[in-house]
Amino acid sequence: MALRVFIVEDEDVARMKIRDLLLREGDVEVVGEAADGPEAVRKIQASKPDLLFLDIRVPGLDGFEILEALDLDTRPAVVFTTAYHDYALKAFECHALDYLLKPFDGERLHRALDHVRRNLPAASEAFQRLVRILRSMPREAGYRSRFAVPAKGRIYFVEADEVERIEAAGNYAALHTPSGEHLLRIPLGELEKSLDPNVFARVHRSTIVRLDRIHEVRPLLRGGAALSLKSGAKIIVSRQYYKSSIDRILKGRA
Repeated sequence: MALRVFIVEDEDVARMKIRDLLLREGDVEVVGEAADGPEAVRKIQASKPDLLFLDIRVPGLDGFEILEALDLDTRPAVVFTTAYHDYALKAFECHALDYLLKPFDGERLHRALDHVRRNLPAASEAFQRLVRILRSMPREAGYRSRFAVPAKGRIYFVEADEVERIEAAGNYAALHTPSGEHLLRIPLGELEKSLDPNVFARVHRSTIVRLDRIHEVRPLLRGGAALSLKSGAKIIVSRQYYKSSIDRILKGRA
């Protein structure tokens, strides 16, 4: 069976070179290409390739954000491509199957494909590990300042300072904002690791609140507390999270 490959590369010449090198392989089918992040997410989820050749620096979303935005059941193998040495360690720590430093030639690409072919049966599990790690990592410039929310045929962004609270919804996390509810396909515990603790606090196993959106705190007789948010929403601080969160809530910071 042909190895179904998708190319994400914003430079036309580089994208054509990768395509030409891939087509020299006897068992490769190029099923799609994209030049920016939102286009890549939309087309990857539609084509469900076996393998991504993924440039790390592309417009709209970088390579790591593209992976975060994909559904976990997409499950491709990943080979990162970039001209920047400093991404290599992060790429390997994130369980990419290979990493090609530009410019690379046909022999180097062939070796990467051989490695993919040998490890493709484990690619699904590796992809899921990769996405979970990326989702839990702080952003390079600090913690999350915005969220990429996949929707049908598009991706839109929700700024972190618009979010009042985040609630667990099965395998999803629901961002509550003045504009409504926005679903991310990421468990609440994983999302929590990438949030600024000076801004957000876990108050319940199913709830994270933004500290500056809290209007009132009422301790409960049996432990825990009741929060009133500025929107009027009522939130319970469970006894499990009371000690770890109450000082931050009262101070309005971590």
